[in-house]
Amino acid sequence: MTVMETTSTSTRTDICASAPKAHPRPEGQDQYTISEVVAFTGLTAHTLRWYERIGLMPHVDRSHTGQRRFTNRDLDWLTFVGKLRLTGMPVADMVRYAELLREGDHTFEERQELLEATRRDVRTRIAELQDTLAVLDHKIDFYAGARVAPGRSST
Repeated sequence: MTVMETTSTSTRTDICASAPKAHPRPEGQDQYTISEVVAFTGLTAHTLRWYERIGLMPHVDRSHTGQRRFTNRDLDWLTFVGKLRLTGMPVADMVRYAELLREGDHTFEERQELLEATRRDVRTRIAELQDTLAVLDHKIDFYAGARVAPGRSST
């Protein structure tokens, strides 16, 4: 999924996943109700409203009747936020990242630092999970061998 980061001087494209996913509607015809966004993202309407309230969602346009109207850009942002959630990044850090993004180009370094810290945390968790996987593999191999050679002691 592509996340567009518009700043005061330029537009940067940041690829957040290996392959961009097609939007449900083409640019210019991308007006989605909250229920459509719920269906596309799997998030609840309550979560979407909460994201907006805490500043994690950028300003969401409203129809003349006050209904939220999301765009493809909003869907991209929600995809990125979903990736951040999967990293285990605290919500406060996600909100800080969103605030920094809105502040403009002069926050590039701070945004990068925030993402690098999150990457370090993810790499640590991956290493822990790889160690855990090795223990599980060892135990599975033990039990597979125990079926072949009965009488082995277990741990």
